[in-house]
Amino acid sequence: MRPFDIQVNGYIGADFCSPDLPLEKCRQACDELAADGVDSILATVITDTVEALCTKLSRLAAFREADPVIARMIAGFHIEGPFLNAAPGYIGAHPPDCVCPANVDDAKRLLDATRGLTRLVTLAPENDPGLATTAYLASQCITVSAGHCDPTLDQLRAAIDAGLSMVTHLGNGCPVTLPRHDNFIQRALSLSDRLWICYIPDGAHVPFFALKNYLAVSGVERSIMVTDAISAAKLGPGVYDLSGAPVEIDAHGVARRPGSPNLAGSTVTMPQVRENLARHLGLAEADIARLVDENPRRAVGLA
Repeated sequence: MRPFDIQVNGYIGADFCSPDLPLEKCRQACDELAADGVDSILATVITDTVEALCTKLSRLAAFREADPVIARMIAGFHIEGPFLNAAPGYIGAHPPDCVCPANVDDAKRLLDATRGLTRLVTLAPENDPGLATTAYLASQCITVSAGHCDPTLDQLRAAIDAGLSMVTHLGNGCPVTLPRHDNFIQRALSLSDRLWICYIPDGAHVPFFALKNYLAVSGVERSIMVTDAISAAKLGPGVYDLSGAPVEIDAHGVARRPGSPNLAGSTVTMPQVRENLARHLGLAEADIARLVDENPRRAVGLA
């Protein structure tokens, strides 16, 4: 098993979303990920201005070129935003003032900043006029994922027809309280035969009993487990940075913006993910390997 984590915002003090991340910190994070059995990741940056995102992505791309260890660990990039739903709850820990409608020109700028290494883009289908950006990204062989969003069922179907193929961390990026039946979780699950469905199996983002229910619908063959790890991963309780804003980690390792009920990434590690899937969901090793190794590679074209 060679775990491939398609959503990692940072690790052990290194924030991939920081414009000031030193190469040495990035290298330390990559070394620690490797020590934890991770084969490779998609380094993930969250919503900021397009200009700031380009600067951050260019910096990380330069780090890959400067250090072979970083190049081996960071297989590519996951751009999560800024084309999200800015409504409270749906935006989660992303800064709503930096959200903008999806457009091909800005998408091209972001792709250029990663020097051809963007593998995954998370956007809100309802914030993509005419689904032009979804169609463009899919035409560039980039996986497009719905996240921090609330499309109608018809909008979600149309996005899939345009090239959308994934849902980012289902059960999150939405308000704490939802309509009991007609909500994005149910809409996504109803179309899970056409989508890769990603989950964060830390027991906080989705309680394990609910995750078991979701997985029974989406199936091991169409599901992916991610950590959504932030810089606080492996550092314990305290206050840390995520993209320049504070994140508070409680005694259980749960990350939130101070004073907010919404979660802000996670501190779970891949060894903990594997243990959780075995202990709380009763999954066999072969199924776990599919969820953390085979499926993510297939979903972003790196199988």
